[in-house]
Amino acid sequence: MNLEQLQQAVFEVTRQPLTPSERTRPRLPDGRSVREIAKTLIKPNDLMTSLERLQIYNQQYWFRIMGSLSEDFPGLRSLIGERKFEKLAVAYLHECPSESFTLRNLGSRLEAWLRLHPEYIAGVERLALDMVRLEWADIDAFDALDLPRFTAADSSQLSGSTVFRIQPHLHLLDLAYPVDDLLFRIRGLDAKSEAVSNAVLKFPHKSRIRRSSLPLPRKVYLAVYRLQCTVQFKRLTHDGFTLLGALGQGHALEKAIEVALLRPGRRVDRIGPQLQEWFQDWSSLGWLAQP
Repeated sequence: MNLEQLQQAVFEVTRQPLTPSERTRPRLPDGRSVREIAKTLIKPNDLMTSLERLQIYNQQYWFRIMGSLSEDFPGLRSLIGERKFEKLAVAYLHECPSESFTLRNLGSRLEAWLRLHPEYIAGVERLALDMVRLEWADIDAFDALDLPRFTAADSSQLSGSTVFRIQPHLHLLDLAYPVDDLLFRIRGLDAKSEAVSNAVLKFPHKSRIRRSSLPLPRKVYLAVYRLQCTVQFKRLTHDGFTLLGALGQGHALEKAIEVALLRPGRRVDRIGPQLQEWFQDWSSLGWLAQP
């Protein structure tokens, strides 16, 4: 067995979910004995068998990725509760294991996976999907690329054919629930829990949000972006959201205005002041890249 084969064999065992008692499963999905596999991979020592030594890797792998996913999605965790979140996380990570050098990307496929497995968020499906979209946008915006910015000094070069680029860190979310407010509330509860927990040297207990305190459906158009190394949220009007979306799709400025704003009886000269205000605001926030 060469080094590459050894690495693959160890990882095959390592990525298998743990048992409910947090131990290595006795067999792989294909029926092979993990104890026998361990004997061919790792020598025993005076204190541990080959299986026990391999189990350390299996446990640490799962403790680390489960902890990372839990930290990344406190909103989802609070919506469905700790036990359901743990089951969801194990199923998701088993089907969508880490494929990146950084754990930052661990939840990148969670929304798509949940749409295929809605049973894990039964009863709060749309609310949970909105929360996952928001939490992933928060993660991605933190370190996404920042292109050279469009500034007010560049406005003299604009024309109807100008094609803007939207900053890669800007996420535009069309939400059915005001999950931005809910996430702020959950983070506040978590912060209090962590303060108490640290005092007694225990991990914080994250409680489930009561069903009676969940928000009612309400349309929210939200921008998630990075400004001065901090991720921020900003609500938008429907028209502003639609115009930014059209620009992000690559429409030239004139076409984007036509697609997003012009309706029967509404002329460009009537929306000129609003356009000027928007572009001043968006450029000051760094949402627009150089055309």
